[in-house]
Amino acid sequence: MLLNVSYNNPEIRKKIDAEVGKPFPLFERIKQGGIGIGHLIITSSSIEIQNLLALDKYRNKCNIELRPNGIIVGFRSLLESYALVIPYWKLTIYKGKSEEYSIYRDTYCIKIEAKNKNVHQFIKRVLTEKEKQSLPTIEDI
Repeated sequence: MLLNVSYNNPEIRKKIDAEVGKPFPLFERIKQGGIGIGHLIITSSSIEIQNLLALDKYRNKCNIELRPNGIIVGFRSLLESYALVIPYWKLTIYKGKSEEYSIYRDTYCIKIEAKNKNVHQFIKRVLTEKEKQSLPTIEDI
């Protein structure tokens, strides 16, 4: 679900909270050592997102925020802020190149550059949280 989150709209906030849960409280954020990572460089994206990013001349960057039931990938285009809301059950992450991750939800895709160790650690953390949320498989029984 790709949403324009530039304005304080309670309906959009309710949609996001229903999809990935409410934001972590302050104590939980401190306990986890932070719940997000910023200034990730977007190397490529799906056509819907690329059409938004092509509107300005600046370098395409995004950030990722953890939520209890998913993640939010945020980015800006012109003066608007957008959020790609991805619940864990729809989240797919691929590592194609050694320094690039592909984050998918249905038809939406964002490829981010991972040149430093912090990005790799954060993606591992996202995958761990996704694994905690997943349903048990036949092998678990």
